[in-house]
Amino acid sequence: MNEQTNPETVPDEIENPGSEPDVVGQGEGPAHESGPDPVDMTHIKRVLEAALLSSAEPLTVQQLRRLFAGEVAADNIRKVLDELKDEWSERSIELTAVASGWRFRVKPEYQKFLDRIAAEKPPRYSRAVLETLAIVAYRQPVTRGDIEDVRGVAVSPPTLKALEERGWIEVVGHRETPGRPAIFATTKRFLDDLNLRSLEELPPLAELQSSLAAAHDSLVEAPPPAPEQQPLIDEPTPPESTEPETHAG
Repeated sequence: MNEQTNPETVPDEIENPGSEPDVVGQGEGPAHESGPDPVDMTHIKRVLEAALLSSAEPLTVQQLRRLFAGEVAADNIRKVLDELKDEWSERSIELTAVASGWRFRVKPEYQKFLDRIAAEKPPRYSRAVLETLAIVAYRQPVTRGDIEDVRGVAVSPPTLKALEERGWIEVVGHRETPGRPAIFATTKRFLDDLNLRSLEELPPLAELQSSLAAAHDSLVEAPPPAPEQQPLIDEPTPPESTEPETHAG
């Protein structure tokens, strides 16, 4: 009599309250499961390779993680770097780990060919500069007086200045003695140019000069002679001769 009370007109979902409703969009394909996407190591390798090849300076693992917005773990970055190092090991360019991070560099045996067409000639250092650098490297931290004690001769300010400008040494403090002399030590740039990760990897002292000569952008060669230094105290002019001149003939 009343349609609202007729059991035959009750919808199925009311008759079966425990049944699940149809999924909206059924037939459009299964829904994607939640969870992290799989790591594409090949893609990571190509990105790292591009970044390192295009960078003028070494890059740390933390800097390389920023390429992926921090979504790639540091361990995965290191794993890929090791794989890249193996892939490039038989080429003229190699991937190396230095004090400041990771970088590609030309192998020393091929660098001499590139130097022939380089627009800028690499810096050249005198024996005094290299001896000073060796003393700082193996006896650091040292003062100018310490260096002079080892060399047995005075160290000129331009010698230390040349090493500071090159980025191989820096002032790390001052000794608490009269005059508070500056204390010098080597830098990460020095280790990078020697393709080293730490001071523990320094070669024996006798090999340091050859290592510097093989560095990416250094040559060991004496610079042009400096202009003659004027005496600090004027020397007296010898008196003119008072002997009469003799004329031939």
